[in-house]
Amino acid sequence: MQTSRLQTAVLIGPGLGWLALLMVVPCGLVFVLSFFERGVYGGIDYVFNFGNFARAIDPLYLNIFFKSARIAGLAALIALLIAYPAAYAISRAPRRHQTPLLFLAILPFWSNYLIRTYAWIVLLNREGFLNQGFELLGYQGEPINMLYNDGAVVLGLVYNYVPFVILAIYSSITRLDPEIWEASQDLGATRFRTFYRVILPQTVPGIAAGLVFVFVLSIGNFITPDLLGGGRVQMVGNLIYDQFLTARDWPFGAALSFVLIGIMMVLLFLQAVLANRAQGGGRG
Repeated sequence: MQTSRLQTAVLIGPGLGWLALLMVVPCGLVFVLSFFERGVYGGIDYVFNFGNFARAIDPLYLNIFFKSARIAGLAALIALLIAYPAAYAISRAPRRHQTPLLFLAILPFWSNYLIRTYAWIVLLNREGFLNQGFELLGYQGEPINMLYNDGAVVLGLVYNYVPFVILAIYSSITRLDPEIWEASQDLGATRFRTFYRVILPQTVPGIAAGLVFVFVLSIGNFITPDLLGGGRVQMVGNLIYDQFLTARDWPFGAALSFVLIGIMMVLLFLQAVLANRAQGGGRG
């Protein structure tokens, strides 16, 4: 028994140590730093107070949080609407075709995130390929402004994160017992009814995982809003970035970061609870 415990500790020890060193310790430092004040010249004045958290709930910054949540939520919803049909189609394809199709789904990850984002600037700007294509089709008006707005930011977030949703939902669908599909059809259910009443409820864990994944990554993203938003779309990730590197207000930036971490942890907890309930209902 002791040997088994020792082997378990040896196997999981390096992973836990890595997580503690690169996640728990930095989060702890951010948490401690959030209770101090910015120095006169941008340093840290070690005076304990809760002023940064009180400042974080100021209406000015709450509006940025709400706007970030709206953009992240919209990106997550659109990613789900795109990813679910794709994952469903891949799961229903012949098994020999599923691996190549999944490879095509994740192929964009073979290029750098910045390169993929800059590519959208080339496509969406007033002299970009899309506006040139509209002119070739006969459009004679002013070039359409498709860049440096909320829509461009949402588009960039969806494009960069939708493969994760495809993988999450595909994994959830492939774990279903094929006999469930056959039993539903044998009992006279149409394909739509089988999907709506049988398949969809059992893939809720994959849906929840994909939604939370996109939302969490999007709400803290600062590269996409900066590039595709052109500095006009302010999200909480940009706000935190500016506090650390421009305003040099590290304690306030730490407080904002900790609030964002708290939101992410709550969402991950709710996703885990939802997944457990869905699995429990499936066993019942």
